[in-house]
Amino acid sequence: MSPPDNAARPVLREQTLLLTLAAIQFTHIMDFMIMMPLGAGLMRVFNITPGQFSLLVASYGFAAAVTGFLGGFVLDRFDRKSALLTLYAGFGLSTLACALAPTYGFLMAARLAAGAFGGVAGSLVTAMVGDAIPPERRGRAMGVVMTAFPLASVLGVPVGLTLATWFEWHAPFFLLAGVSAAVLGVALKILPHVASHRSDVHPLRQMFEILTHRIHVRAFLLSMMLVFAGGIVIPFMAPSMVANVGLTEAQLPLIYFFGGACTFFTMPWIGRLTDRHDKLHVLASITALAVVVALIVTQLKVTPLPVTLVVTTLFFITMSGRFAPAMAMVTNAVEPRYRGGFMSVNSALQQSSSAFATYAAGLIIHREATGRLAGYPQAGYVAAAAFALTVGLAAWLRAAAPHAARNFPVAGNAGG
Repeated sequence: MSPPDNAARPVLREQTLLLTLAAIQFTHIMDFMIMMPLGAGLMRVFNITPGQFSLLVASYGFAAAVTGFLGGFVLDRFDRKSALLTLYAGFGLSTLACALAPTYGFLMAARLAAGAFGGVAGSLVTAMVGDAIPPERRGRAMGVVMTAFPLASVLGVPVGLTLATWFEWHAPFFLLAGVSAAVLGVALKILPHVASHRSDVHPLRQMFEILTHRIHVRAFLLSMMLVFAGGIVIPFMAPSMVANVGLTEAQLPLIYFFGGACTFFTMPWIGRLTDRHDKLHVLASITALAVVVALIVTQLKVTPLPVTLVVTTLFFITMSGRFAPAMAMVTNAVEPRYRGGFMSVNSALQQSSSAFATYAAGLIIHREATGRLAGYPQAGYVAAAAFALTVGLAAWLRAAAPHAARNFPVAGNAGG
């Protein structure tokens, strides 16, 4: 075989690995996304209230947060591939259980199980990127894996609605269970084995070190603020588009289609920028744009559809674009021996931060007698402050772990 072919093989293996990890992320994000359009059908079939349906949706995140924290005790004691495949198999079976659920209580239990398995599996995907991809290419790697988010945003709602219309509410879960089984088969062959790092350390000691390490504390705060900044604006964007901007509910999917489609292409590009430049500088630049766009989105009044779509698409691009540099910094900063447990706890904290942001937004925003949503501009101001604080926390992390933001490998650094 010629030398160029030999040189190309590691690159091909890396690309295949990243696409497999992205597929795993895509399925568990889709599992969350397809719940949203099923509300009317589930409330009718199980005779439940809107409050019971919202609890059904929230159960996924709650279970993911709890098991994410518990995973921090033990995940670094197991081979990464074995742990991820086991959790992902549990996720697939839980999704199949959702499809077969005969009662509301059974469906609730299945959703809790799906969140428990899927949330921890998602954190292991991030950990495996850190283990398998060198620091100088982690920004691009994060960008590739995170394309799962916009792709799920584009496909989740329309796929859920279409399948539920044609075949009732069971169909989206059957499809997702089938896709998960196929991805599991591919992952079994593609994912590399990564040995455990801390099998000699007591789980309580491991968790204590994860929670108290000064670099970890800064990384946790950065991750939580990264999610909070978007979480206080995003949940009420669709209602605001209808109540304040004048869009019809039939036009709402266009926002997610254009936003998700453009983000699918910009995420890898931002990932490459992250690898070529100081990650803090990339984060700060994108965040500056995100502040402007978020303030515009939250203060939009009645606006023509094309202008609205331009603004909301920029919102999607800048909001999601912050994640590649920020999460590359977080992953680089953490030592490999802690990475699995750290990412699991980090996922739990991000879930909690997202829930708190949504709750805080609910306290700020209220509906007026005219139907208009008041308080959304104030939520935008809070988001802008959170954006700025995200950059400040990233700078604080870089001060403790300079290698986290560099765009080249450093021999012997802690971020390995």
